[in-house]
Amino acid sequence: MRIALDAMGGDHGPEELITGAILALEETDLELTLVGDESAIGACLETLNPAGSVSKRMQVLHTTEVVEMGESPVDAIRKKKNSSVMLAFDLAKKGEAAAAVSAGNSGATLAAGIRKLGRIKNISRPGIANAFPTLKKPVIMMDVGANVDCRPQHLFQFAVMASAFAGVYNIKSPRVGILSIGEEAGKGNQLVKETWDLLSESSLNFIGNVEGRDIYMGDVDVIVCDGFVGNISLKVSEGLVEAATQMFREGIMSSTIAKLGYLLARPVFKKIKKRVDYAEYGGAPLLGLNGTGIICHGKSNSVAIKNAILVAQQVVEIEVNNKIIASLAENTAASQVVS
Repeated sequence: MRIALDAMGGDHGPEELITGAILALEETDLELTLVGDESAIGACLETLNPAGSVSKRMQVLHTTEVVEMGESPVDAIRKKKNSSVMLAFDLAKKGEAAAAVSAGNSGATLAAGIRKLGRIKNISRPGIANAFPTLKKPVIMMDVGANVDCRPQHLFQFAVMASAFAGVYNIKSPRVGILSIGEEAGKGNQLVKETWDLLSESSLNFIGNVEGRDIYMGDVDVIVCDGFVGNISLKVSEGLVEAATQMFREGIMSSTIAKLGYLLARPVFKKIKKRVDYAEYGGAPLLGLNGTGIICHGKSNSVAIKNAILVAQQVVEIEVNNKIIASLAENTAASQVVS
């Protein structure tokens, strides 16, 4: 299987991305196409993989055009047709790659995916599905930023798509909930109430409303919401982890006894840190595309990039899109396309 990696996207430059690519190749039999400036990529490979142990499984598609983080996604994909993210998705469109992965401008990545791959039939809006750590298995939240204004039909389709993606984490018959302000069926705004009606009549394993405090308990597998609420939830979670980590560091440095306690409990803290580290969950799939696209955090380090590539591989291998199509056929109400 070959995967296309936008080697120019992200905040850390090509070196971090290519390090992640090398890590992925060392763990799998994948092949990669690195899309970006050939000279910059070559220089990185000479430094990072001087023995060329994995270079035989890498190709480079040269381009100097890059969509910057602050650019308008619409303008970027119109004016920069040879940008690294556009060419990565073009490879997926042509069948020369099974998936495209990018840590660049998220709006441009979504726009490039839709422009190049199109949508799965009867899917109104592709969205971003993100895995959150819990006390048990990861929970999938969708949408986390692609669609800030939604209709009930959109959330119904998010539930269908995220349930299919849950198979990546070996979750069978995923429990689906709607993010709301109360567990009772009558709680929430009009969007939540109408979505509740649709899901309650579906073949999905719908368990009702879930509250924000339930996200990390692990008692639900898929949480649906509009992209406005989902993105806020995502950013609050990221901020909380960063703040808690800083508080913990300050606490450790406050006394000699605290430092000694940390040394004794260090293995436990390492395990906790790994469980809440976004890098361990790789990228978030752009579900609903007629193909496979993975979007990564702009700050992704090499481990996150490696795991994003592995997520792309799993999405293709377990045929997530075919599962979405089958579920749409089973839930005909979800197949109604709305704008």
